Amino acid sequence: MGRLAVVTGANKGIGFAIVEALCKKFDGTVMLCSRDLERGQKAVDALKQKGLNPVLHQLEISDQNSINKLAETIKNEYQGLDILVNNAAIAYRRDATDPLVKQAEDTINVNFFANLDVCKTLFPLLRPHARVVNVSSAAGMLKQVTSPEIRQKLTNPDLTEDELVSLVNEYLVDVKAGVHLDKGWPARPYAASKVFLSVLTFIHQREFNKDSREDIVINAVHPGAVDTDLTNHKGPMTIERGAQAPVYCALLPPNSLKPKGDMVWDDSKIVDWQSLE
Repeated sequence: MGRLAVVTGANKGIGFAIVEALCKKFDGTVMLCSRDLERGQKAVDALKQKGLNPVLHQLEISDQNSINKLAETIKNEYQGLDILVNNAAIAYRRDATDPLVKQAEDTINVNFFANLDVCKTLFPLLRPHARVVNVSSAAGMLKQVTSPEIRQKLTNPDLTEDELVSLVNEYLVDVKAGVHLDKGWPARPYAASKVFLSVLTFIHQREFNKDSREDIVINAVHPGAVDTDLTNHKGPMTIERGAQAPVYCALLPPNSLKPKGDMVWDDSKIVDWQSLE
């Protein structure tokens, strides 16, 4: 029974670089997940030319059937999961002309709800000492929320997953009504999606702390401003540099006390997610 690492949205950008680094450092199989099989195969071929040996699996995180197929493969072929990197995400360009309601629904559905579905489906397969990494963003810090009332709800140490989902749906309702800025939500849907993903990370760590499986750790990571399609290639950092902090969190040694349920910056240091500076 070999160890397994799964990276979503990994045919290009930071996800691709995370797979490459894990292939070099992780003692086990690294699974490159791609929505498009052809692009995924090109990515795998490129890594094989470097002497690395990832395996390919099709995954559309917005499709529960696709997630279920991945889960079945993990169960049948690997009997468990040791590293999960939730990297897949979308971002509309700042100059996008699509209606804001559509931008918000699409972004939240992929960056929050689809990632939540992946977690719900794959978390039961995590083995003791597993590591989960949610690729978040500097845009996902609490300071993006201007409402003290909403901040209080998001930072409640007893906030449940169901209560967070209710807040996410409340945000979408406010966007449709055109009042989200007045209510104190983030201005951009991408920022809102990453705020919610960060909070989900903290909730899931609290749940793992009560889990019978030993030492499961999840962290949210800001990979930095990286030169990728997601940033319209405006980030100054290479994808290899952007992969450093996610890989650091994915390979935390057994029984690490920190970071654990934290926000980790691109320099692999823990930052105060609640800081408003």
